[in-house]
Order: sequence, then structure tokens, then C-alpha cells
Amino acid sequence: MDVPLWLALLVVGVLGIKLIRPPWWLIAALLLGGYLLADSLLAPVIDIVVK
Repeated sequence: MDVPLWLALLVVGVLGIKLIRPPWWLIAALLLGGYLLADSLLAPVIDIVVK
């Protein structure tokens, strides 16, 4: 069964928010930080680490 990445991330995110209940500012900071890092000079380094 092939699950799209966006769907898997959405499910994990919703479950994480419901189970752990982190503050909303932390969620926003993580999303914004990940977005900014993905488009920065560190993106190739992060890509190597993730693979």
C-alpha cells in the first residue's frame, strides 16, 4: 500500500498534537523553522543526514 508523504505527515502530526498536546507556539516554530531550513544553504547537509 502506497501512502502519500503528505498524508502520513498529517496523520502523525494530528496524533502527536492529540496525544502530547504541545503548545501551539512550539508547533508553529517547528513548522516555520523546518520550512526556512529546507530553503537554506543547510538543505544539502540536512538531506545527507536524513538519508
